Amino acid sequence: MRCTHCNAIIPEGWMRCPRCGKEVQIVPDYNPLDDVLTQEVKGSVEDVTRQLQTKDVRDFGRRQEVYQSKATRVLSQEELDEIQAGRERAARNRSRAEAKRKQQERKKQLVRRRRKVLLILFLVLLIFGAAFGYFLYQNSYVGKVAKGYDALQMKEYQTAEKYFKHAIGKNAQRAEAYSGLAETYMEQDEGDEAESVFLSAIASYPSNEELYRAAISFYEETKQLDKISEILEDCDDESVLSSLKAYVSTEPVFSLDDGKYSEVQEVTLSASGETIYYTTDGTNPTSSSTKYTEPILLNEEGKTQIKAIAYNKKKIPSLVVSKTYEIEFPVADAPVVTPSTGQYSTATQISITVPEGYTAYYTTDGSTPTTESSLYTGPIEMPEGQTLFSAVLVSKTGKMTQTTKRNYIYQPQ
Repeated sequence: MRCTHCNAIIPEGWMRCPRCGKEVQIVPDYNPLDDVLTQEVKGSVEDVTRQLQTKDVRDFGRRQEVYQSKATRVLSQEELDEIQAGRERAARNRSRAEAKRKQQERKKQLVRRRRKVLLILFLVLLIFGAAFGYFLYQNSYVGKVAKGYDALQMKEYQTAEKYFKHAIGKNAQRAEAYSGLAETYMEQDEGDEAESVFLSAIASYPSNEELYRAAISFYEETKQLDKISEILEDCDDESVLSSLKAYVSTEPVFSLDDGKYSEVQEVTLSASGETIYYTTDGTNPTSSSTKYTEPILLNEEGKTQIKAIAYNKKKIPSLVVSKTYEIEFPVADAPVVTPSTGQYSTATQISITVPEGYTAYYTTDGSTPTTESSLYTGPIEMPEGQTLFSAVLVSKTGKMTQTTKRNYIYQPQ
């Protein structure tokens, strides 16, 4: 049998062509008698019936012989060689295909093994990296701080203090560990120790803005806003002060220098954009003290201490500014007493000129007058005989003038 595609001889039993590899189309053996029978059946259907003729039988026999001769033909050696060569080529093709398939399979297995090794190596490295990273984290600044807060949450204060101090040892310029350590002390009611944590840190690193901010947060949480101005007052770093200007509260400015004055004075206080409170009794002012709204009048003799404080928009108080003023009005001269010393024969009245703001006292026995002596309220009749009259003036503040003395002899006629 030959291939209908390439005309190659196909060995018996083969289902594909050994040359082109196409599938063999199997056609049933041809039998002419079938055609005759079909025609007879067709004729019977059409009501046409006829008997088989001898000619039809002979024709069928001839066709059968031709078919049998073709079906039983003996293959030549060339055809057999070609069939054998086809078989060998097919075998070689199958062998090469199988070898190629096995090679591809080995490559795939190799790739899978490599992927598996790489995956295992990656997992090992990942586990190692995670373990190493965890180790580094546990011993890092952040890790120590985290452990400190964990211990603080468990109220293990000594352990927390140890971790925070270790963290400070690793990086003394970061604020988290200082805040944690201060919180640890506060939990144990050791407020002074907590405050000293920040004060010591700022003293060591006076230009570290982060430490200042941590200290300010501490004072805000502990309601010690007045301490904020104290630490900022000691800061000499302009960049830090500029960054923290919202917390800076400017001290009030006095218009009058402290000192002694002989006249009534007026004191003006000022602070840019801030609210001022003051006292005049020597106590430290707070937001509950007298609010400054107009100049302070000093119109009484004596010392007056004015203390003032300013509050900024964050309600942070400034440092207290204090000034002391002393008002001492000039003392009047010795009082004027009329009439002058002499002998008188007619009734005469003795008068003392009293300036405003003074009170006059007198005696008639020559002694020096005091505030316990006779109060002068108006002209006095001159007594008969000899009178040693003395008079003084006393200011509202109790200051006494010099004494004026007169010697009178009154002998009526």
